[in-house]
Amino acid sequence: MLKLNVIDETAPLKAVVLGTAESCGPIPKPEEAYDPKSLEHILAGTYPKEADMTKEMEAFAAVFEKHGVTVFRPSVLVNCNQIFSRDIAFVIEDRLFHANILPDREKEFQAIQHVVDQIDPSKVVYPPEEVHIEGGDVMPWHNYIFVGTYTGADYPDFITARTNKAAVEFLQEQFPHKTVKAFELRKSNTKAKENALHLDCCFQPVGKDKAIIHKNGFLVEEEYQWLIDFFGQENVFEINADEMYQMFSNVFSISPEVVVSEQGFTRLNNWLRDQGFTVEEIPYAEIAKQEGLLRCSTLPLVRA
Repeated sequence: MLKLNVIDETAPLKAVVLGTAESCGPIPKPEEAYDPKSLEHILAGTYPKEADMTKEMEAFAAVFEKHGVTVFRPSVLVNCNQIFSRDIAFVIEDRLFHANILPDREKEFQAIQHVVDQIDPSKVVYPPEEVHIEGGDVMPWHNYIFVGTYTGADYPDFITARTNKAAVEFLQEQFPHKTVKAFELRKSNTKAKENALHLDCCFQPVGKDKAIIHKNGFLVEEEYQWLIDFFGQENVFEINADEMYQMFSNVFSISPEVVVSEQGFTRLNNWLRDQGFTVEEIPYAEIAKQEGLLRCSTLPLVRA
């Protein structure tokens, strides 16, 4: 049996589900795009090729192997994009939550059933239908659970609005001993530089007390300021709109000392090294064209 354990974003990783780019299907039609960045590349003819994305994911898998992490992969579905395993489920403490995602992505969860079968069934939670939630919006951080959300009345109009108010309330009920802290995110169906698809597209903790953040990803300045005060200005790496667009905040921590990052993120990677981190640089720029990066491709199951 797999004994799940995740209480924060950076404790030493023992087991993870890494998505797959195999058989991810033809280039979507513009009307099939889930986010503005993918749409941009579909229209420009620069949408990433399967072979390139597979190569990038194998480089990520090799880093996990180097650090002794147990890696599970989804069963490959024909013509289905299964790169972003973070969207379909997430773990907090010793429970795995099935994410209520866009309905046509449900089969992606079924493709990790061989992993779910190794978990005590009483530890697998299926939230009620009205709870819309995706793993990219959920960040356990010790006594807190940080949650990206959008509660505007126009929520139904945004395919990019993924986690709703009911989800925030649901998590608070599930974890009464923790503080669930919600952050309103800026949403746009058409402008990628003004769309924080998930919380991890504009914020992520690293190490034990540091964070990467993009101010404009937050709709409410006080909520952004709360994070700055929480981590301390001197511990925060601020990214600009272009860096958010490139997904600078979507790196992935293997431990408090080791961060996996995209090889082109020079400014960030230099800062991380200056802070004493080991930075494992890999190519991931093709996958980034789909408005997701390293954290989005992973579903951590066990952190020590």
